[in-house]
Amino acid sequence: MKDTDIKRLLYTHLLCIFSIILSIFIPSFFLENFSILETHLTWLCICSVFVTAVNLVLYLVVKPNASSKRSSLSYKVVRFLKCCIYFLMSCFFFHVIFVLYGAPLIELVLETFLFAVTLSTFTTVPCLCLLGPNIKAWLRVFSRNGVTSIWENSLQITTISSFIGTWLGAFPIPLDWERPWQVWPISCTL
Repeated sequence: MKDTDIKRLLYTHLLCIFSIILSIFIPSFFLENFSILETHLTWLCICSVFVTAVNLVLYLVVKPNASSKRSSLSYKVVRFLKCCIYFLMSCFFFHVIFVLYGAPLIELVLETFLFAVTLSTFTTVPCLCLLGPNIKAWLRVFSRNGVTSIWENSLQITTISSFIGTWLGAFPIPLDWERPWQVWPISCTL
């Protein structure tokens, strides 16, 4: 059982990485003058959509937490709406955190919010796909020794790594190099 879970988890992560790579190359065929540095807002939107779509499809196909709970249509609709609300709340929460950490409040509000959406895509969407809108399960997974499966362990590692990568990406922004990738939030995103 563990070997099959490890293989499924590996394939899931490889497909997520592949979706990020596709979000870099596919838009260049359809959008004129597309590049990550020059059309960064467009890329943030495209990357978020690609990663969210791949996560939803993979977790629906792989079903790491096949629960035998309610399966009525109303339960699924309510659960989906709760997930959407949690996602939006995480976007606004990250936006506020970025502003508190020094992101421009007024000048680059769209860039900051789209970066918050991207970070929510890499952190909140997998949590919602795997754990659902269950705060107790989230607290259990992200507390000390609360992981019960390899999927939850992977979720914990990728979420924390996304936060650390975002934080480390902010270091080159104040340096005097004046490179195009130092503009907020390009280095954090990359």
